[in-house]
Amino acid sequence: MGIIYGSRLAECKQPYGACRSGSPVTMTIYPPRTLGVTGAQLYIHADEQEDRVLPLEWVGLDCEHAEDLYRVTFEPEAPGLYWYSFCIQSIQGTRWIGRGRGGIGQLCDQIQSYFQLTVTDSSYTIPTWFGEGITYNIFPDRFARSKLPTAEHCRNHRVIHENWNDCPEYRPDSRGEIKNNDFFGGNFDGIREKLPYLKSLGVTTIYFNPIFEASSNHRYDTGDYMMPDPMLGTLEDFERLCTAAREQGIRIMLDGVFSHTGNDSRYFNAKNYYPDSVGAHQSRDSRYYHWYHWKNWPNEYESWWGIYTLPEVNEMHPDYLSYITDGEDSVVKHWLRLGASAWRLDVADELPDEFIRHINAAAKSVRPDAMVLGEVWEDASNKISYGVRRRYFQGGELDSVMNYPLSDSLAAFLAGGSAEDFEESIEVIRENYPREIFYNLMNIIGTHDTARALTVYGATAQDWQQSRDYRAQHRLSGDALRLAKCKLRIASTIQFTMPGTPCIYYGDEVGMQGFEDPFNRRTYPWGEEDQELLAHYRRLGAVRSSSEVIKRGELRFLQAEGTLLVYERRLGEDCVIVAVNRSDEAALGITLELEDAVDLMTGRQYDSSGSLSLTIPPLSVLLLGGKGGA
Repeated sequence: MGIIYGSRLAECKQPYGACRSGSPVTMTIYPPRTLGVTGAQLYIHADEQEDRVLPLEWVGLDCEHAEDLYRVTFEPEAPGLYWYSFCIQSIQGTRWIGRGRGGIGQLCDQIQSYFQLTVTDSSYTIPTWFGEGITYNIFPDRFARSKLPTAEHCRNHRVIHENWNDCPEYRPDSRGEIKNNDFFGGNFDGIREKLPYLKSLGVTTIYFNPIFEASSNHRYDTGDYMMPDPMLGTLEDFERLCTAAREQGIRIMLDGVFSHTGNDSRYFNAKNYYPDSVGAHQSRDSRYYHWYHWKNWPNEYESWWGIYTLPEVNEMHPDYLSYITDGEDSVVKHWLRLGASAWRLDVADELPDEFIRHINAAAKSVRPDAMVLGEVWEDASNKISYGVRRRYFQGGELDSVMNYPLSDSLAAFLAGGSAEDFEESIEVIRENYPREIFYNLMNIIGTHDTARALTVYGATAQDWQQSRDYRAQHRLSGDALRLAKCKLRIASTIQFTMPGTPCIYYGDEVGMQGFEDPFNRRTYPWGEEDQELLAHYRRLGAVRSSSEVIKRGELRFLQAEGTLLVYERRLGEDCVIVAVNRSDEAALGITLELEDAVDLMTGRQYDSSGSLSLTIPPLSVLLLGGKGGA
């Protein structure tokens, strides 16, 4: 082999990546004969378990490479993270095999980096409908409105924009606060009217940012978990939307903000907005008093990131658990019964693991195929949050997470990073995540928390250093816009062809631009769409929707060198190849093993009996289908 161990190589480890509890894992190392190895052991460390040392057995000799073969098989009994390394004894002394880049084993005198093995519960299953579909993320106030809101919707001094195309308010008030209390009036009926548009994109899931009654336009300061914001509509309006969406083959995912509430919620009620409720801020005898973490009642309490309008809750308090998850008509169950199919958990890494398990169990009790997805920005398999190793993928916690590693690595690659680094970032996730999770990821290139994708790909460092007034009004144009659109076409093609669901942040598909919040949350530009980009997204949606290869096929990188990235998705003999050239110059003589090749975006057919030689234009991507070679 020439490699002493590689965790991603079938010759060294079976099965690939994560495994299920109780299933055998076989590992083989290939030390060169020149080391004079006399024995080898596998060292395993797992959280909350005793360390284990297992001997490797000599099983043969690779004469071609002058390597010994040592092998061990073990069965991880319990779900969790297993960290492992190899120790070898030789005539040269004791050496260790630790993890290097790409999962390649590195000989060292002292172990520095361990290999990771993720083990999940063998009995837990994850629904596939989400990852095999296409998701569309709607910021509810800004997508579509059926009518202008009226004064009855103006709780807490709301300001309503009559002009749909206004810039959201971004300047602080006289107290230096940005209230986020300006609204455009997007509502359920407006979204329902646009379902045919979403269907034209191939959308199968609508992911809503919060819809619950709240003070702010982003609604991450929940006022009442059981009621939709009146500006969006009534419970009946929500049910009608769910029914109409289901008739179009579209499911609904809701955003659950369970780490904190608003300080003017019916539970805290600091502003007495809910006269029918005695809030925790009003009385120590309130039902909700023990939901919160008090320092000095009533005005000193733990709040999310120190923001006084967002008091943190005690998620594991029995009454809060009953209200949110465990009760017969809990929040989680209530909205699933009304027609939703999934929950996305805001700041999942700030929720106790056990609380997440309660959410999952509650959701599955109503809909066995319900989805629970978490907002996690890093590698969620080994995430440490507040000094605690999180347990997301062991079975019964999260069914998926937002794939920020993909978004970040795409942005880095398109900004000048190497294809090698992009490949490595994806392969780390593929190796560490259970396969069912990897194929269920929410693949994003933009969200309500990040600048618009087109702006990320086209704005300069100097643009970001300008004033907020500048950023509020600045738009890419000319060559800068042309370049950004080329990069967006590349990014979206990769997004749509990776395992997991591509998630379109509303308006990215028609060229919306915007720097940070709130400029990334402008209203959808109905009637002013970039038709060229829209046609591109519709074609991507059609290709993905009709391709079992893209939905379920294996992923394999064929080439990753500098500015050139080529990978395939394969299911049996059927193959889809994505070939990206990020360079300003054409990539000549790219050879692909593909029969009956066709450009899936244009329909162009290639005359190929198996070996296809291509030129990839500058800053472009090819999406090809056909029969794969051996």
